[in-house]
Amino acid sequence: SCSTVLKTLHFITRPLSEEEGNFSLAYIITIHKELEMFVRLLRAIYMPQNIYCIHIDEKSPRGYKTAVQNIVNCFENIFISSKREQVVYAGFSRLQADINCMRDLVNSKIQWNYVINLCGQDYPLKTNKEIIQYIKSKWNGKNITPGIVQPLHVKHRTEVSYREYVHSGVPYVYPAKVRKAQPPHNLTIYFGSAYYVLTKGFVEFTLSDARAKALLEWSRDTYSPDEHYWVTLNRLPG
Repeated sequence: SCSTVLKTLHFITRPLSEEEGNFSLAYIITIHKELEMFVRLLRAIYMPQNIYCIHIDEKSPRGYKTAVQNIVNCFENIFISSKREQVVYAGFSRLQADINCMRDLVNSKIQWNYVINLCGQDYPLKTNKEIIQYIKSKWNGKNITPGIVQPLHVKHRTEVSYREYVHSGVPYVYPAKVRKAQPPHNLTIYFGSAYYVLTKGFVEFTLSDARAKALLEWSRDTYSPDEHYWVTLNRLPG
């Protein structure tokens, strides 16, 4: 029962400070295994003023999906992504999973300031208040998506076309013998982390801007596009 979940797992039920109550974070968590680890992560980052989108890999066992749904049902500010992907490591589906959650988050009634993405095997080193204070002190109104101009040793990720294959039931990404066209809008490709802290304004921009949409389409057959997509868009002038 939900009362047992809240009580035995000691979920926080009210903002721990006025500062936190006035600054809501959105979280995107992509998961596919290890239910207990997911619950530990969720409990550690949960705050009632925040909002959480959970993307469950479509390949996950039915029992796992049901268990996650049962937990999510206990909270008004946690929901399952309305569109789920069969996620392939280093494939476009991993980027698409985040974007699916972003579409849901921008349509949410809960007003949030920044979005942070995690996977089910992450765990926080800082409290909610420390995260907010760090964002405010150094990154107020800015995105945290570090990167550099794409180095030579990873240029193959976007110069040739990659396809998703399945071998012995295991999906994977492998290069095809097809050279890709240049990036759209003469964009310079940057390379960085797949993890980010993004403003709500930037998220709305990525979902609506013509350059962002064109880059997303161009990235469908690249290797690990989530490592170039966000950082490239963040370097656009303005």
